[in-house]
Amino acid sequence: MNERRTDLKQQLLARALKQGKPRAAAPSTTEVMPAGMGPRGAIPERFTRFDAHPGYQQIAMMRQGAAQLGLTDPFFKVHDGNAGATSVIDGRECLNFASYNYLGFSGDPRVNRAARDAVERYGTSVSASRVVSGERPIHGELERALAAAYGVEDAVAFVSGHATNVSTLGYLMGPKDLVLHDEYIHNSSLVGAQLSGARRISFPHNDASSLDALLTRHRGQFERVLIVIEGLYSMDGDVPDLPRFVELKRRHQAWLMVDEAHSFGVLGEHGLGLSEHFAVPTGDVDIWMGTLSKSLAGCGGYIAGCRELVETLRYLAPGFLYSVGLPAQVAAPSLKALELMDEEPERVQKLHAISRYFLEQARHMGLDTGHSIGAAVVPVIVGSSPLAARLSHDLFQRGINVQPILHPAVPEKSARLRFFLSCEHSEKQVDGTLEALRFAMAESAASPTN
Repeated sequence: MNERRTDLKQQLLARALKQGKPRAAAPSTTEVMPAGMGPRGAIPERFTRFDAHPGYQQIAMMRQGAAQLGLTDPFFKVHDGNAGATSVIDGRECLNFASYNYLGFSGDPRVNRAARDAVERYGTSVSASRVVSGERPIHGELERALAAAYGVEDAVAFVSGHATNVSTLGYLMGPKDLVLHDEYIHNSSLVGAQLSGARRISFPHNDASSLDALLTRHRGQFERVLIVIEGLYSMDGDVPDLPRFVELKRRHQAWLMVDEAHSFGVLGEHGLGLSEHFAVPTGDVDIWMGTLSKSLAGCGGYIAGCRELVETLRYLAPGFLYSVGLPAQVAAPSLKALELMDEEPERVQKLHAISRYFLEQARHMGLDTGHSIGAAVVPVIVGSSPLAARLSHDLFQRGINVQPILHPAVPEKSARLRFFLSCEHSEKQVDGTLEALRFAMAESAASPTN
């Protein structure tokens, strides 16, 4: 009986998580025509219905598989208030390990007050592209503060973090150029590289030697070459060897771009990111990118670097030029968070301490935490998507919110729970969470459905 149940679960997993596009409903005889056309030019119904779209069908199959395994959808949980180390979900307070509020600034009364003051002065929207008529003093204040934090000449803030990468790569690079990126780079950089028309080649994760070989082979065939890496990889919690990547970009005459969405506010003694972590001058990196929505408690993204880079993007990048500017009440919290980061370095120190504690305790339990360095992001790799989904479900029933990462987002053998730490988490909360995880894993191992 147990073997039949295991077979059923494996079959459901194979169906629900199949990487290829699922088949649409069986076509009628009128649909079997060259180029998808029916008789007299009729269009098959599957091309006019959203419920027949391959993407929707994949979602439907995943939901069906989860339901048959007795699991609830772990995504789009509704938080009833501010999400920090704890959060109220469905009317119940939970320990929360699914937020990027690393320094606890989202919800801080001083940050909230900055937002209220800004909306009172400027209204709820700047209503236009900044280049047209949407510029406000607070935009310049925020960008100067970001540039100062990086010790570079200038910075420009976009209304969306994802659009920051899409628009920056999409505009700066072209068909005669090459983008070389870490295989784990964020989707926004992939979309930007594709939009640019440049040739795009990935290299194995954090493998500088493979990148060196690619540059040796290809650099001479292209005009501009851009290397794109992240400061802290949010799936694994590990970092690249920045000095090595700087050396490669110099030797091969390329640009280096670092996406600091998760590393700014987290790495370094003062939370100033990957450059501080490695004591590398910020000027050694050509393009610094980051987001305002995580440690900086706002929304949007930014590019920091030399004045010529920033001016080019400010006047010509489509995601900035043709998009509305940041609302003042979104820019103001990030500006205040930058100020408080400088005044309260203990927040970063607490984040480092609790992250290391979580990592050490998890490893002491024999859990697989991959290559995490213990800086805000710690995965627990369980090696099975159904198991990761089950553990997330069971922990939520115990009042602990942590998201599963399933195939195809990661290889099936790398399915995991992904814990995001905040400076507001305590050792007692970590101990209770890991004990609950231990119990849930033991229960799952003993279950007749496994």
